[in-house]
Amino acid sequence: QVQLVESGGGLVQAGGSLRLSCAASGLTFSRYAVGWFRQAPGKERDFVATIGWNTGTTHYADSVKGRFSLSRDNAKSTVYLQMSTLKPEDTAVYYCALGIYGFTSGRYDYWGQGTQVTVSS
Repeated sequence: QVQLVESGGGLVQAGGSLRLSCAASGLTFSRYAVGWFRQAPGKERDFVATIGWNTGTTHYADSVKGRFSLSRDNAKSTVYLQMSTLKPEDTAVYYCALGIYGFTSGRYDYWGQGTQVTVSS
């Protein structure tokens, strides 16, 4: 049974930082790209960032480029999303997903339950 568990969300002031983790089990983690998406209340789920299976390939949405950074530890089956210089507009539920490298949700087969990030002004 495939499981993805996000953690690290919380409440932070604008300008602060958080690190989200996504831990996977039940599959060969190193074979998959890992994407992060977010969904704010009343809005669609948007692409945030993705990292390929080989760690050297990443892509970020323009809205987070230069502020967010992805890394992965295949030995721990975990991906980390380091978020810095957070803004109130970053407030959303953040989801990690495993699948084929890409920028749309349809590329990903397995999803976590989400973790709430709230940035206060």
